[in-house]
Amino acid sequence: MPFREAIRLALQVIWSQKMKSSFSVIGVFIGVTFLIAVVSILQGMNAYMTERFAGALLGVNTFQLRRYPNFQVGDISRETWREWRRRPRIMYDDADAVAASFSVPVLTSWSSVNRADVVYGGSVVRDIEIVGAGEQYFDLKGWQFEHGRPFSPQEARVGATVVVLGYELADRLFEGADPIGREVKIRNMPYRVIGVVESQGNVFGISLDKFAIAPALSPVKRFVNPPRVVDELLVKAETAADLETAMLEAEAVMRSRRGLRPTEENNFTLETSEAVLDFWGKINSVLMMALPGLVTISLVVGGIVIMNIMLMAVAERTREIGIRKSLGARRRDIMRQFLVESATLATVGAGIGIGTGLGLAGLITATTFLPARVAPWSIVLAVFLGAGVGIAAGLYPASRAARLDPVEAIRHE
Repeated sequence: MPFREAIRLALQVIWSQKMKSSFSVIGVFIGVTFLIAVVSILQGMNAYMTERFAGALLGVNTFQLRRYPNFQVGDISRETWREWRRRPRIMYDDADAVAASFSVPVLTSWSSVNRADVVYGGSVVRDIEIVGAGEQYFDLKGWQFEHGRPFSPQEARVGATVVVLGYELADRLFEGADPIGREVKIRNMPYRVIGVVESQGNVFGISLDKFAIAPALSPVKRFVNPPRVVDELLVKAETAADLETAMLEAEAVMRSRRGLRPTEENNFTLETSEAVLDFWGKINSVLMMALPGLVTISLVVGGIVIMNIMLMAVAERTREIGIRKSLGARRRDIMRQFLVESATLATVGAGIGIGTGLGLAGLITATTFLPARVAPWSIVLAVFLGAGVGIAAGLYPASRAARLDPVEAIRHE
């Protein structure tokens, strides 16, 4: 029997027995749907964490000199927390000394953060991130401006009462009106708006556009930190090699200033996005290791169901098999027909599962902040898994059908 004819007969049987066929494909359908949806979401999350999360919050080729890590991942013990809290603060002089020490081209900026209300006339936007920063902060972040400009080196040096707003904050305060030159109040201190940063979107549903940035030496310094203390020194290098060099130089300066002996650990932190990405990589590895097991369970269940359905089909079509063998059908023809039928069943289930998985991934992307990116290899794998399960599940029923004695089969009622 030609292979094309075997497929045609298999599809006819599937179409004529819709209810039985639908039960046959459920296991494969569930397994493939799960495979496509989960792999798509994990692939999307990998790209999201690398391109969006790490880029937006820390930046590429960027590190932070801090008292302790800004992003705590994993289980942090009480002893570790106590050790971090005992560390000396990062001072203006520390930041200046480190910024002056680099032998490679870098951008640097102080940065200190607190939260406060921002007021304009009768409008109040509460719990806004207030940042005191240097003039290179905006270049370091790579931000573009919707309106106005960043503050100048002169304004940063004299601590001018000027402020740059995030897009969402400006929109809520001024409701579409031009904000440039208007005066807002932070902790009852007036600041003149000189710029509005383009919208940065959000990360995991958290807006990145609700902030106000003033020069680090402006009156904002009175509440973001104790006197002459900064939260962090941000450093951005041009290349990964320059970043590594800059980190080594910053570490050497800080250890010298702190008087640390060679055997003593650092009492400060140099933080990059790698810690966060490494933590996500471990989670992703665990999920990817668990995925084959979960998919295999569904496919095994689906294979068992297909095998049972095919055994029932052999029993129901025993007389038909006997007639076909008496008319000259060979064992391999009978075996091929049943193998193709079971493989077609599983492949149809896989095809429906692929479509459903893609739809589910798209729905999650459209209705939540979780991204999804379809991995072409997962679709190819799903098709091969579907066909493989069908062939494996159909081997025994097909072999049993092929071994039937034609005379006994024709007598079967």
